[in-house]
Amino acid sequence: MLDFFISPAHAQSAAGGGGIAQIVMLVGFVLIFYFLLWRPQAKRAKQHKQLVSNLDKGDEIVIGGGLVGRITKVSDEFLTIEISEGTEVNVQKNAVAAVLPKGTIKSI
Repeated sequence: MLDFFISPAHAQSAAGGGGIAQIVMLVGFVLIFYFLLWRPQAKRAKQHKQLVSNLDKGDEIVIGGGLVGRITKVSDEFLTIEISEGTEVNVQKNAVAAVLPKGTIKSI
């Protein structure tokens, strides 16, 4: 359609080579993907797994929804947390976002 802007000789010579350059570019994109996306995500997942495995009775935590409480019971998959005096809630261990320093609940 717009062939009159590019002479056929220039268009044909550009399409012939560049196989090695494409492979190098593909490898470059894979390395960028690895270092910017996959590696940091794997590191965060490893830290979260370690955080969840170290939970113990009496720890003060915040879960993903923003609920703050003290752990009263730990089982394989679930935690029982006390969110106020006499009010306990069961949550999955994976829902824990962070462990808070002791005494944080009293200061809130």
